[in-house]
Amino acid sequence: MNADRLKQILEQFPKQKILVVGDFFLDKYFILDPARTETSLETGLDAYQVVDIRCSPGAAGTVTSNLRAMEAQVSVLGVIGDDGEGYDLRHGLEARGADISGLIVHRGRRTPTYAKPMMQEADGTLRELNRLDTKNFHPLPKEAEQRIISALRERLPFVDAVIAADQVPEENCGILTEAIRNELGELARKNPEKVIAADSRERIGLFSHMIVKPNARELIGALKACPEPEIGELAGRLQQCLSEEGRYLLEDWLPGGEWLQKKNGRALFLTIGSQGIIAFQADGWSHQPGMRIRGPIDIVGAGDATMSGIVTALCSGATIPEAALIGCLSSSVTIRQIGTTGTASRAQILEAWLEQQSCTLNADQG
Repeated sequence: MNADRLKQILEQFPKQKILVVGDFFLDKYFILDPARTETSLETGLDAYQVVDIRCSPGAAGTVTSNLRAMEAQVSVLGVIGDDGEGYDLRHGLEARGADISGLIVHRGRRTPTYAKPMMQEADGTLRELNRLDTKNFHPLPKEAEQRIISALRERLPFVDAVIAADQVPEENCGILTEAIRNELGELARKNPEKVIAADSRERIGLFSHMIVKPNARELIGALKACPEPEIGELAGRLQQCLSEEGRYLLEDWLPGGEWLQKKNGRALFLTIGSQGIIAFQADGWSHQPGMRIRGPIDIVGAGDATMSGIVTALCSGATIPEAALIGCLSSSVTIRQIGTTGTASRAQILEAWLEQQSCTLNADQG
């Protein structure tokens, strides 16, 4: 890809209408000043003092934030609680310019929240302490489930793409229940011209007819769930690859990626950390190397940035390898934003590409 081609694709981003459906979390950061720490008179334990609170949309909300940073037109579809965290989440999504008319407020649900205590070090850097998670541990009510399914059917004709963000590990306790997952697969089968993509921490192998973006661990999970003995053996070998420090070879991942792509029937983007993305299609695979990054990194939200870049690029006319490159560029921008869940703008994506070209030229000359 050259600069003109990348600019041509990026110029199309603001035209794209993308629906994000899934688990919308609130990321709530509590900034702690260690110099102000007190001792609790009742327990004798340290009582950390909060000097600042920062809230931002998380999980599916991080995808939304990235899409808006890329200037895509975004609408959201999900279920949150009638609580303070839900208010903060709605406010955050609206502030980013997302259409939240599809966000269902349900009094029987809690708004999923990642509470992140961040200790402020002497040099000003932030160190995350043990996170406190608030989730729903009971199934999504059938009434809410049916409202999501109806909204998907109604909204699909008016968008260019759908991104399904499956964050909750407990089956059927998040938004992408079995019924909603099956509905998405059926909509994808009937509408092959639409870019319909899924990201899932625990169930990527259960999505069908959709573009999927597993990382190495998620791919192994999908392989382990297959009853075929040879696939189970493959999962074991890949698990060993992850366990052995320094052994993370490209060719190790090809059989598993090819199997899942054939099972699902659509393109698969396998993210393999610093080695980039292997993109699988029915007619073969391609590899997009990872970006050269100097200095500290923070990988929180990297996968969401990757997904946002891939989907928006595909809607904008990019090929599968081109979309993989833009996905890598997007995540390379966000991981350099320390202590926060970052986003990548079109200008930053272009800047990252120019930086990589410069690094490559210098390396060649050296």
